[in-house]
Amino acid sequence: MALDRLDDPDHPTYGMGQAADLLDVPPAFLRSLDTAGLVSPARSVGGHRRYSRRQLDRVAALRLLADGGHTLASASEILDLRSSLDAARTERDDARTERDDARRERDVAVRERDTAREERDEAREARREADRPDP
Repeated sequence: MALDRLDDPDHPTYGMGQAADLLDVPPAFLRSLDTAGLVSPARSVGGHRRYSRRQLDRVAALRLLADGGHTLASASEILDLRSSLDAARTERDDARTERDDARRERDVAVRERDTAREERDEAREARREADRPDP
């Protein structure tokens, strides 16, 4: 449904003027980021830049780092490294969850095996008792 795009952080919703106003930056700053390949907005049918919320977040973070003394190239690298780190942390957490689930399944299987062995041993003992001659 078309309204689903309202919740999509990657949907190119904002034009150049809207993006510049929201971020309190000059349009030239946004153009420079596009030219440098640091933010690549979508293009409308007429060729106008269209920014997503995720791109606006990236621009805001780039500006914050640049205002803090970083070059745009180093700011972009910092953001890319943060993103990679977040992805690695998510992957690690998923692996831990999978490991913990496997351990729980193993523990259940061990308990079931032990129960089955006990039942087998009890049945063998009962058979031995039944097979012994009465004194």
